Amino acid sequence: MAQKLTGHRNGERQHTLYLGEAPEHGKACFKERFKREIKRIKARYPDALYLGIADGAKDNWTFLESHTKQQLVDFYHVTEYLAKAAYAVYPKKKTQAKRKQWLSERCSQLKHEKNAAQTILDELQALTDTRLTKSIKDDLAATITYFSNNITKDRMNYAHHIEEKLPIGSGVTEAACKTLVKQRLCGSGMRWKNKGAKVVLSLRALVQTTNRWQQFWDKIIGSVAKNRMPLKQPLMELKQHI
Repeated sequence: MAQKLTGHRNGERQHTLYLGEAPEHGKACFKERFKREIKRIKARYPDALYLGIADGAKDNWTFLESHTKQQLVDFYHVTEYLAKAAYAVYPKKKTQAKRKQWLSERCSQLKHEKNAAQTILDELQALTDTRLTKSIKDDLAATITYFSNNITKDRMNYAHHIEEKLPIGSGVTEAACKTLVKQRLCGSGMRWKNKGAKVVLSLRALVQTTNRWQQFWDKIIGSVAKNRMPLKQPLMELKQHI
């Protein structure tokens, strides 16, 4: 598991904090660490807007609703649902071009028009073609449910967030899963025990988060030892192996 806490200003990302944890049932340890980081940041920036972006998993919203003022469904996940629902609008092979155009227009609509999610939901709910295949009907029903659940919680107001220069996607978080976890733990022939993965991910998160590596050692060694030891070179050598 990996996660990012990211600060933005005027639409530009300012700082990223990495967290990693080995797989565990219920993610209790991971959530506890995440809560501590959020608490520290809120203590330092009490007036900041805290926005939580995730896919549609219920567990994500349960956590984020307790720690963020606003929540938003990752835009890319929404487009995946729309791409499947597009087959209910234009199901025939010869209408492929129209299907792609419809998808492009609806994605743009979501980004630039207020209440676009509800407008699209109304359109999907009005589809009555009974000749659709079961697979297409199931995808359409899933998309309608996905939109309905998230509109009710006001998690699809993309135009407003873009207007306020706020992020609408969780891509940076998903990228963390690749750089923090996959690149290090998923090499050819690698096998990991839970304890080993936990240690490596924790150290790797320290290295990838700006200034955290030195902060970690400053705390461990203490001010007296730090003044007596040339830390920089040994620490740089150790970082290369994480």
